[in-house]
Parts: sequence; C-alpha cells; structure tokens
Amino acid sequence: MDTAQESLALHRKWKGKLTMTPTVPLSTRRDLSLAYTPGVAQPCLEIQRDPAQSYELTGRHNLCAVITDGSAVLGLGDIGPEAGMPVMEGKCVLFKAFGGVDAIPLCVKTKDVDEFVRTVALLSGSFGGVNLEDIAAPRCFEIEKRLKEVCDIPIFHDDQHGTAIVVAAALQNALKVTGKRLEEIHAVFSGAGAAGTAIFKLLWSMGLRHAVLCDIHGVVYLGRSDLDEDPYLRELAELTQPSLRGGLKEALRGADLFIGVSAPDLVTEEMVRSMAPEPILFAMANPTPEIMPDRAKAAGAVVVGTGRSDFPNQINNLLAFPGVFRGTFDVRARAINEEMKRAAAKALAELVSPEELSAERIIPDPLDPRVVPAVAGAVAEAARKTGTARI
Repeated sequence: MDTAQESLALHRKWKGKLTMTPTVPLSTRRDLSLAYTPGVAQPCLEIQRDPAQSYELTGRHNLCAVITDGSAVLGLGDIGPEAGMPVMEGKCVLFKAFGGVDAIPLCVKTKDVDEFVRTVALLSGSFGGVNLEDIAAPRCFEIEKRLKEVCDIPIFHDDQHGTAIVVAAALQNALKVTGKRLEEIHAVFSGAGAAGTAIFKLLWSMGLRHAVLCDIHGVVYLGRSDLDEDPYLRELAELTQPSLRGGLKEALRGADLFIGVSAPDLVTEEMVRSMAPEPILFAMANPTPEIMPDRAKAAGAVVVGTGRSDFPNQINNLLAFPGVFRGTFDVRARAINEEMKRAAAKALAELVSPEELSAERIIPDPLDPRVVPAVAGAVAEAARKTGTARI
C-alpha cells in the first residue's frame, strides 16, 4: 500500500485527527456548580467588565483558529472548504504536538473577501490568534491586510510568512557556506504568488537589493500590461525595478540565488550552468521541485534545498509556525510583525552550529526538539522590544 492509500485508510479509521477533552473534573454536583451554573456566571461578569480577562478566565490565551476557504489547498488547488478540512485538522495537530498550541479548524464557504473578513472578524473574540491557510493569491493578501486592520489579535498567513521565515533562515546559512553576502547577490524568484511575494519582502527587509521576480508570464516589470489589474504585482515591480525582459531562462543568467515556489521541472541543467559560480537553489515546488537536487548539483549548484523530506535541506513551514505562535501567545502579542519574523529566522539559522554547517546541512530538522523553544523565545523577545507584547 502506498502512502496515499495508507493515509486514506487511516483517515477512515480515525474519523478526524482532533477531539475535545475536558480539563476539569465533572464527577460531582459541586464540580458542575463550579465549571457551569451557577458558578460560571462570575467569570462571565468579570469578562463583561474587562474583555481582556477572557485571556485569564478561558482557553482563549492558547487558542488559534486555522481558517481556509479551500481555494489553494496544498498542490491540489481550489478543492473547496470541505475538502480542505483534512489539511486544516492536520495543521491543528501540528500546532498542538510541536508548539503546545490548541487549534480549531474552520472552513469558510465563501470566496468573497468581504464575507470572509467579516466572518473571521466576528469570531476573533474567541481566539488568541488566527492562522490563515491555503487561500489563493491575490485574495489572501487583501484578506490578511483587512483582518489586521479590524482585529486586535495576531493574523498570520502561514503559506506566506511561515515559508518566508524558513527560507530566510536557510539562506542565511547557505550564504555562509558560499561566502556570499545578501546585499550583493542577484536573486531570481519563480512564482510571485503568496509564498513568493512574502519570501521576497522578508529578504528585502533583511538587505536583499538585487532581485528579479518571474511569474507564469515571465519577468515582473513596470509597464507590463497586466500589472494595471494587480496592485500586489505592481508593488513588486516598483521595488525591484528590473531592466531585464524575458522569462526565467533569461533571468537566471549570472544569478547567485534561485528561489522557486512555482511548478515542476522549470529549471534545466543548462540554466543552472548559466548562473554565477557556486549558485544556491531553493527549488520548493511540491511534490516535484523546479529541478531535482542531483541535476542541480551536477550542473554546479553548491547548496540545494527543496520542500521534500527525502533530500537534504528540507525547507518546511513546520520549522516556523509552532514556535512563532508559541512565542506570540506567551507574551500575548497584538500582531506578528516583521521584526518577529526576522528574529524567528535568525534563531532557526543559529541552531545549525559552525561545526554542523555544510552544503547538506543549512537548516535544522523539523523534528529537532530545540526548534520550537528557540523560535518561541526569539519571537517573544522581539515582540517585547517592538512594543506589541501585552504581558
């Protein structure tokens, strides 16, 4: 039985990967009086007087909503909210197992931005934070932006920012291996959707200054006709200001870094050979990367990362989101800001010691028990320094 069939059989057996378990005794009348009526009225009145007490008197302080519209689920695409539920449940399990964060999956049956934002905003008082998941671009950008404006809890789109954090961590160590500097390298991005945009913006905030972004239509540049309809792509073109025209093949000539969050088999060995000496390639299309690691290495790549667990340097969001939310919840942060993301990336990178660092080891293993405490601690400290922590 292959993995897909075994997983399907197990899901039929499990009938869900989550359950609700009481944390209080309910075996006597006294237990009922304290946990429910009449005793429960007193915490209700305390929260009525001061809504912030909901963090002290309920499980809100450690509760995350994992929310999707089912429009961009894994590599499956727009499969709908009900079909996205197994992934949302899986994400919730990862939150609990790795970060000690309770999470509830919510699948919202709308692609209307106004409806989605209103739904999440109306529910936000029940949660300590929101993890947006598997929402297609560009709608995901508008949803996240507007939710941040109307909610007083952290809003985090993991497909964007979790990916960006792990890529930034991996790149810090890849640059050490190659002896190159972020401010000096020329980077090429394949994929200008949710993940590609967030990776680019985080690296830009860290000092990247020479970059070209490519999408399905080629290089993203000011003056391209479709940018009039897409303010998010136009913003990328305004930042990068590329003089280059053409596609990925032209963009990769002389480049030091390739970051792919696009489609299988887009990069050839010839294209890798056209890059600068000792190039870095993060080919993260799943399950088949833009170029397989053995082919990239044969063509001269020094460091290669993918999203897969069967190759070295797995760039996996699991390295980021449990620790990011753990640290955020520990200080009851109002938001997850850029400084917190950069701190998370730095903490991840530093878990690979100088003695361990090599072309085959630029990022910790997702199962490394040091990951969540290191990321959480760095995120909490950054939240305090930037004034977004409430405790």
